[in-house]
Amino acid sequence: MDDLGSALTGPADTLMLGGGNPAHIPKVEQYFRRSMVKLLKNKGEFERAIGNYDSPQGNRPFIDAVAGLLRRQFGWDVRPENIALTNGSQSAFFILLNIFSGLFKDGTNKKILFPITPEYIGYSDIGLGDDLFTALKPEIEHIDDHIFKYHIDFGRLKISSQIGAICVSRPTNPTGNVLTDSEIEKLSGLACAKDIPLIIDSAYGMPFPNMVFTEAKAFWNEHTILCMSLSKLGLPTARTGIVIARPEVINIVSQVNAVISLAPGGLGAALATDLVRTGQIITMSRDVIKPFYQKKAQRSVNMVLGLLDGVNFYIHQPQGAFFLWLWLPQLSITNVELYERLKKKGVLVVSGHYFFPGLKEDWPHKYQCIRISYAQDERTVTAGLKIITDEIKSTYNSARH
Repeated sequence: MDDLGSALTGPADTLMLGGGNPAHIPKVEQYFRRSMVKLLKNKGEFERAIGNYDSPQGNRPFIDAVAGLLRRQFGWDVRPENIALTNGSQSAFFILLNIFSGLFKDGTNKKILFPITPEYIGYSDIGLGDDLFTALKPEIEHIDDHIFKYHIDFGRLKISSQIGAICVSRPTNPTGNVLTDSEIEKLSGLACAKDIPLIIDSAYGMPFPNMVFTEAKAFWNEHTILCMSLSKLGLPTARTGIVIARPEVINIVSQVNAVISLAPGGLGAALATDLVRTGQIITMSRDVIKPFYQKKAQRSVNMVLGLLDGVNFYIHQPQGAFFLWLWLPQLSITNVELYERLKKKGVLVVSGHYFFPGLKEDWPHKYQCIRISYAQDERTVTAGLKIITDEIKSTYNSARH
């Protein structure tokens, strides 16, 4: 995070293909500029947005708008009491993963199960206790000579009494994997059978910002905790996380909000309320955000396929989000060493070994992958991919001699 933060605020010559900052999409930014102007023009709106605390549950007009959208769009029985806001989805996961793990009053020590890895780097250090996570290796499907996909290995998936919750991201950061509807339904069935929640991190997913490039349906029921965010929509600094869950879970999230921050920030909610209330957030996600990233994904994949021609490599099928997950099975150095070499050449990526929270096995695959963001402008992505692929080819060639 130090390297990524320095790259975004430091000298402009660093090629930032590392972090999770969304792209600057002109049509999206124009909307939020107009929304800010409206706040400034309408007497009292700007002053309320910056000068009044919301309740610990979050901005009520925005919560009402989200509940109405989900009822209309999907027919879900979601009411305002099913929704809480947090200061970004990272805060939501800090609260949720600690609620359902650790030492309970009855003496049991619960864990969070990640049924598939790689998974989001931000889960790794979020626990207030030690050894709170457990995870499974995936099944690997080879789609063609250079494209693969991870699947949940249901044959090895066992939900013991030690599991307090199941957690997945969809689309997955870092791989761009979108769990199939069948996989989500199976996980939901397992969670219901054990009376534990299925937590779905939908920061990149449905219903917004809908960076999903494959057939998939949005999912929620009373055993599901769905977490969304305004960050990848284009408001990362507004820090607005959205939790959809049973009222008793929402009450706990609200109580923790009150303790650690009094109330979640309301500016992001104020800027986006009309967008949600009118349903424009669905059309913007579908017609602007999704095709923008899908085009960038295809261009980036084609570039890597051309630049690494003749090299043994695989790209995870990019089904969503804005990352390429590059697997280098014959890499003669670790992905950490590759990261350091690229950093010296002015390119930042993220070493893949960080993305296996809870996986105790010393799996060589963990040290053969890197995550590359293609959210930056075309010049930056093109220049960065050229340096990355040149360094990979140089490393492979050195190992041969």
